[in-house]
Amino acid sequence: MSQASQSSEQPESKRHPAIVILDFGSQYSELIARRVRETEVYSLVMGYSTSADDLRSIAPKGIILSGGPSSVYTEGAPICDPGLWDLGIPILGVCYGMQLMVQQLGGVVEAAGRGEYGKAPLFVDDPLDLLSDVEEGSTMWMSHGDSVAALPQGFERLAHTANTPEAAVADHRRHFYGVQFHPEVVHSLGGMALIRNFVYQICGCKPDWTTEAFIDEAVADVQARVGDKRVLLALSGGVDSSTLAFLLHKAIGDKLTCMFIDQGFMRKGEPEFLTDFFDRKFHIRVEYINARDRFLGKLNGITDPEDKRKIIGTEFIRVFEEESKRLGPFDFLAQGTLYPDVIESAGTGVDPNTGERVAVKIKSHHNVGGLPKDLQFKLVEPLRRLFKDEVRKVGRNLGLPEEIVRRHPFPGPGLAIRILGEVSAEKLNILRDADLIVREEVQDAGLYHEIWQAFAVLLPVRSVGVMGDKRTYAYPIVLRCVSSEDGMTADWSRLPYDLLERISNRIVNEVKGVNRVVLDITSKPPGTIEWE
Repeated sequence: MSQASQSSEQPESKRHPAIVILDFGSQYSELIARRVRETEVYSLVMGYSTSADDLRSIAPKGIILSGGPSSVYTEGAPICDPGLWDLGIPILGVCYGMQLMVQQLGGVVEAAGRGEYGKAPLFVDDPLDLLSDVEEGSTMWMSHGDSVAALPQGFERLAHTANTPEAAVADHRRHFYGVQFHPEVVHSLGGMALIRNFVYQICGCKPDWTTEAFIDEAVADVQARVGDKRVLLALSGGVDSSTLAFLLHKAIGDKLTCMFIDQGFMRKGEPEFLTDFFDRKFHIRVEYINARDRFLGKLNGITDPEDKRKIIGTEFIRVFEEESKRLGPFDFLAQGTLYPDVIESAGTGVDPNTGERVAVKIKSHHNVGGLPKDLQFKLVEPLRRLFKDEVRKVGRNLGLPEEIVRRHPFPGPGLAIRILGEVSAEKLNILRDADLIVREEVQDAGLYHEIWQAFAVLLPVRSVGVMGDKRTYAYPIVLRCVSSEDGMTADWSRLPYDLLERISNRIVNEVKGVNRVVLDITSKPPGTIEWE
């Protein structure tokens, strides 16, 4: 999404996508949509079993078949409607999507003699159309154990790698293309050039889906859905809920009430900052609810992270329900749910029999997995299809100050999931003080905006130390700093040693109850950014 001025006559939910991604269970399906959106073209992810008739009614200018965990030659493997190939619409198959295209059109796919995983240089045989501007030897990200053994009639090779003869293929006459690698991931250096070629040159799309267009559409959508009803927003002060507050205020004005529930798991000084910032500075109504003791009591004896999230999520709604009777009535509850929240909560697999996503859940998100079944509100989630960087662009366009727009992500359950094991008032105080030191030092070093997240984690163990010739037996703090573009994947940040030393020295000297600081150097995957 760019900042260019564009508008649309219809809300986002009714706008037909220019590019449809059919999801075969890849963890990167929504990431493909995000990359297409970076070209300022509207895209939408749909289930792989979407019928050709439904696609014809949508009339996209292009279709992308995602990757997936299955092998196309196994019984029950997900397949698309064969009528897809007769729509006359350009199609790009990615990994599994390419193999499915080859098999359904008469080619052969079989287990590779040698799988290919990770980075591989791409050797271009045909530099036109799909691979124009993709440099010879560009690094591409491979992840496959099957390969194309024979191409269908009318197809030809576009590129190969050392281990994969048919790394990119095409039927130029019918505008069918396939790539064995993943152009959507950041590791594929020529990936965006390839996606732009498909979107612009092959599909003929125009760059008309911009930040302002999204805002116009989202505002119209909210107005149409909400009407003259009132909306209650769970305001946390993070980028997502803050952007949502500004968006909803633009759409419905005083019909919006923001409720900040201080559950006791916020960072140091944040409740005071939040109420002052929104209520006094921007005149957006904020109701402050002090529920610290209530939430802490609910977590007494709870150690399982999923239980924590669900308890906190349920209690949030219960407080909303109680307070809404006093302040309401409210018909709608607004949430700043984003695409990564939905992806991780729903899982990424696909049931080959139903076409539905399999709940291979990584973790429940506060905005998604923790909601109780007897929810009394209708949900409003205008940001549900956006990634974090897109939300920041929307926030800037709406006039949200940089101090909010560029804040690091913070989980809905707050510090409760950065304390492993049981949560207590003592541990919360320890973690707040340690976390503040981490953020202060990273900020002072001028690295805050170069890092996706920087925070502290408190472990439920103690170790022996020595301070002033006295033995100590205290908690360790884990320093977690990661770099990322969208939170889908992340790498640990290589902080300067002198900065690490300052953080460690300050924490062990200033935070009572801590005698050790350790550094988490795990990427995502295999780890997650948060510890719980």
